[in-house]
Amino acid sequence: MIRRVSSALALAVFVLLCIGIVMLASTSSVRGEAVYSDAQHFLKRQLLWLVASGIVGWVVYRFDYHLLRRIAWPVCAFALILLVLVFVPGIGQEAGGSKRWLGIGPFSVQPSEFAKFAVVLGFSAWLCRIGRRVGTFRDGVLYPVIGMGMTAALIMGEPDYGTTFLIGCVAVVLLFTAGVKIRYLAGLVTLGVGGFAAMVAQDEVRRGRVLAFLMPDKYPTVAYHLDQSKIAFIKGGAFGVGLGDSIQKHLYLPEAHTDFILAIIGEELGLIATGMVVLLFAAILFCGVTISLRARDAFGRLMAMGLTTSIVLQAAINVGVVTGCFPTKGLPLPFISYGGSSLVASVAMVAVLLNIAKHADEQGEDEHTRSIKNRRHDF
Repeated sequence: MIRRVSSALALAVFVLLCIGIVMLASTSSVRGEAVYSDAQHFLKRQLLWLVASGIVGWVVYRFDYHLLRRIAWPVCAFALILLVLVFVPGIGQEAGGSKRWLGIGPFSVQPSEFAKFAVVLGFSAWLCRIGRRVGTFRDGVLYPVIGMGMTAALIMGEPDYGTTFLIGCVAVVLLFTAGVKIRYLAGLVTLGVGGFAAMVAQDEVRRGRVLAFLMPDKYPTVAYHLDQSKIAFIKGGAFGVGLGDSIQKHLYLPEAHTDFILAIIGEELGLIATGMVVLLFAAILFCGVTISLRARDAFGRLMAMGLTTSIVLQAAINVGVVTGCFPTKGLPLPFISYGGSSLVASVAMVAVLLNIAKHADEQGEDEHTRSIKNRRHDF
């Protein structure tokens, strides 16, 4: 069964990547021509990132996931360093009032995408290390939250509230999966939601987005993105206006090739196509959870659950934003939206999932599984 699940996961991701390239070619052409005098500017760059993500994914797939546990702390430290560097003048790049990028030649990378993976890796390694002590407040809650808090504070400072919310949710899922007591989780969620809400209330831009979501007629300027996104879906109907025939991509809908690309899919290809995209992410969720349940060791189970949650929850938030179910956030649609860092990170996460599935499919027990089962701290 696990082989069929792996094949289904790979197929779902491949189809999403194909949809992403096709829709990016259509969606970004107007903006590329207007800004860079090259209609294929964004497509060319995304194709380069797609090649890079394929290479990274192949290497990660060939790299035994058990070894990730040995390098968890260096990876987490490296992620923190990258997040700090975005605030260093001359190294970090600012756009739209946010400092989220590092310049590497003609390209830019977003360290917060790497931090998503680092959080899952760090939590998985730590929760496996403490084993049965996961039920204690100090080891099961306090120390992990302190570690994640440093990452979240740096990402919040960029500011990137969407990614901060995402990694917080992933952390809670991992703690729940590992067996942290419900009363601790309830308290943690209450404090986290309260603190996050307080930060949003103090930030004029984010507060405006929430108010525009609740009262769009009162804040039409702030609600502009959402209004244009809804118009795109309405125009598309069930079958769409035709590939390449979008009106909203003609600079009516800002960020049409990034965060709101699903709206253009809805306009050009219709409700059926957007429904297929949602179903493909549902398939990723099913495959990821199945791989987690079939993993041979606790580290594999936690990694698979964390990575699956990160990908699918980000997709769910993006879908919720473009359809008007959530206030606007700057989270791209995995595998489809324009953005090299997101693409490489998402493909790498799937490669780890496939690696875990590959080991779960092996006959008998490998040396990693035997050694882990012989330790008392495995749960």
